[in-house]
Amino acid sequence: MPEIAKPVPAVTPQMAPFFEAARHGELKAPRCAACGALRFSVRENCTQCFFRQHDSARVGGRDEALSFNMAHQVYHPAYAGEIPYVVVMIKLKERPAIVSNRLGVKPDRMRCGMPVEVVFEKVNDQVSSSKFRPRAAG
Repeated sequence: MPEIAKPVPAVTPQMAPFFEAARHGELKAPRCAACGALRFSVRENCTQCFFRQHDSARVGGRDEALSFNMAHQVYHPAYAGEIPYVVVMIKLKERPAIVSNRLGVKPDRMRCGMPVEVVFEKVNDQVSSSKFRPRAAG
């Protein structure tokens, strides 16, 4: 039976800085050019002041799991062998939260408040994906 490929995120103009940074092992978030608010996900307007222009700022690295969901249902056939898997909301110390996957911890060991750190998985030459793994507290 042929292997089913996992979906790959599109590198849109809005997401290009995020994927460029990820290819170099950095996590970046859009930062409003007017008020400096950071945000995930990429939106045309700032969620605080509605200004349209933004740059990006390096964020994350040593953060914590804010919330998580354990998936037991197969939503895409490429993930069938990974059930159950955990989708986690990460509270970045810089304030915005990002939704990602966890690595290196069994689903039943996942906890809110768990200290995590960002790691990157190369998907292809254009896309590296940010994931989070447990880290030692401190």
